[in-house]
Amino acid sequence: MRAIGADNAFNLSDGNQFYEFEVTSMEPKQYELLVKIDAISINPVDTKIRQSSVTHAPRVLGFDAVGVVEAIGDKVKNFQVGDEVYYSGSPTYQGSNQTHQLVDSRLVARKPKNLTAIEAASIPLTGLTASETLFDVFNISHNPDDNKGKSILIINGAGGVGSIATQIAKQHGLHVITTASREETYQWSKEMGAEIVLNHKNDLSSEFEKYEISEVDYIFCTFDTDYYFEKMIELVKPRGKVATIVAFKENQDLNLLKNKSVTFTHEYMYTRPLHETEDMQRHQELLLDITEKIESGKYKPTSNKVLHGLTVENLYEAHKLLESHSMIGKLVIEVSDKT
Repeated sequence: MRAIGADNAFNLSDGNQFYEFEVTSMEPKQYELLVKIDAISINPVDTKIRQSSVTHAPRVLGFDAVGVVEAIGDKVKNFQVGDEVYYSGSPTYQGSNQTHQLVDSRLVARKPKNLTAIEAASIPLTGLTASETLFDVFNISHNPDDNKGKSILIINGAGGVGSIATQIAKQHGLHVITTASREETYQWSKEMGAEIVLNHKNDLSSEFEKYEISEVDYIFCTFDTDYYFEKMIELVKPRGKVATIVAFKENQDLNLLKNKSVTFTHEYMYTRPLHETEDMQRHQELLLDITEKIESGKYKPTSNKVLHGLTVENLYEAHKLLESHSMIGKLVIEVSDKT
């Protein structure tokens, strides 16, 4: 068993401070699974955590993982050795940048049978984030007919979260509007199911006028909340809902929400596992729903870049690609460990 970690916070300009080390055998307890990892994906949150202080060194980053169950805790009921699973884990555990990982089984679901490990690794974190936002924050119906006539604007439609959120929203009857600026991101967002793709290099109010859009019911911001804050309040309907996954860097005037009675929510997918809420198993429920939709052909994976081998060099390269903000869809690393 081996892992890749770092002892301190670092910027990419400091050079590659990731290093590989051996991990002693891990025994799952209670609800835990021990998973042999086949593939992982790298997310923007990984790059942010890399730059934060380290409490216990070495710190292993990573959330998304796909693999095979090798051992189970004594309270595990729904899994057995040999099951192929996928998950996004919890910040309370060492991350998935390793060949084996302990994970709470209540956060895990069986991998979609029609996806490879590489394809499946693109799904959990972004799929859970999008599902929580759409179903738990916006409270859209699982019945598409109930959502007919309602619209959503997804800012940064070609990103990892935007790619799966577009598919989920479209399959559940919403009129989906996204933003992009390059030809390749425009085409990707259309392939994911967006009906209208706005150019975010232009003023979004002008883009709304261009496409004869008045206001939208929901806005899901996945990029630079500070930049879009006032514009989102302008574009959302009275009593509409806005959610973001990007923290403010500046102080914002929340009183601006009052005139339209706008509901504004910070969505953080790890709230449930981090605080061990009573409904923590909601992650498994949402992943099971995603699995069913993928196996029935309603959703498709969002992997768009693959690096082969869990190495120090590949992990550093992955972080560089994420920080360049040029990624379309998801970046996956095939672990390729035969030990």
